[in-house]
Formats: sequence, structure tokens, C-alpha cells
Amino acid sequence: MTITLPVTIRDKAKSLDTLRVDGNVPAVVYGPKQEPLSIVLEKKEFDKVLKEAGESTIIELTGLDKAMEVLIKDVEFNPVKQQVIHVDFYALEKGKEITTHVPLEFIGVAPVETTHGGTVTHILQDVKVTCKPADLPSHIDVDVSVLVNIEDKIHVSDLKVAKGVVIHEDGESPVAVVSAARVSTEDEENAEVDMEAIEVEKKGKEEEVAE
Repeated sequence: MTITLPVTIRDKAKSLDTLRVDGNVPAVVYGPKQEPLSIVLEKKEFDKVLKEAGESTIIELTGLDKAMEVLIKDVEFNPVKQQVIHVDFYALEKGKEITTHVPLEFIGVAPVETTHGGTVTHILQDVKVTCKPADLPSHIDVDVSVLVNIEDKIHVSDLKVAKGVVIHEDGESPVAVVSAARVSTEDEENAEVDMEAIEVEKKGKEEEVAE
């Protein structure tokens, strides 16, 4: 999946504040074969892209001498307004493998949650992968419908990825696990009452023996 984003070469005569006031975001592109290049993008356009893309979505920058495939490397936000104020892009080398993190997307419904009252906990939110840019998935599905019993788990080795995509995580690492249902508050209160009753009864018997 590739998203296009129109950009322009930054005019160094304009200050960063002026660019931002005009509704633009300054950015830089760099990579193993790419000298740092200062560019400018429209804030509204980038906001749309940011909602769709993450570290693992290839973005094609247009409007330059030639189109350039990049990944979002870093996004800087205004700490008060939480608006994007700067972006770092990592330029990809065509045909060369890349290593990055791909988010996990949990899908389906775990039967254990209704049949046994278990709770599914997501242990991992993303995994590190290596592949060619063209094979890079935007996310990896994790189907929790296989979680039927309390002791069930989904491991990294259970994740399904396309040919050419290598996951750099321990295959035995848990991705999602099932926890047994907690004792309800009412049950806990009853247990406390029962324990108090036992202590009272025990104390009464001790007093009878003493007499």
C-alpha cells in the first residue's frame, strides 16, 4: 500500500514560523543514498496522510524532480496545540530490504470471553520486520477467534505474513493471552464474611475449652 503526498522544495527565504502560519509544515527527507532535503507540505494534506499511514506505510512524495518513496520517521508536535510542526521522512532505496515496525491489528471475537468469562490481553502492539518496500504490510492481522480456552495463547510464530516478510521476534513470544475471570466483588465480600464467621466460631470454641 502506497499513499501519495504532494510536496515542494522549501524556500529558505521564508522562516519556519511563516510557513506554519500559511498552513504548511516544514520537513526533511534523508536516507542512506539521500542527502538531507528540506521540503514543505500542506498541513491539511499531511494530517490526512498521517491518519492513514504509520511507520509501516510507504508514502510517495510527488512534486520533486522525481517521485520519492519514504517512510515517516518522526513527527514533531506543538506541545500546547498538538499540531504537527515538523516531519522527518526516511528515503527508501528501491529494491533494497528495509527493517521497520509493523502494527498488529486484532480482529475477530474470542469465544473464551463469553463461554468462560476470560479476558484477552494484547501483549504486543507491533513487531519488527524486514522485507522489500513493495512487500511491506501496513499492518498484520491477529485473529483472536482462535482463543477458546483459558490457557490459550497466540504466539509470534502464529502470525501470518506474506512471502518475503521476515519477523524479527522470538517465535515463542506471546502476542495475546487469556486471563481467567476475576472473582466478582460480591463473591469477594462473601468470602470475607465467611472468614469472619469462621474466626468467630473458632474463638467461641476456644473459650468453651478454656472454661
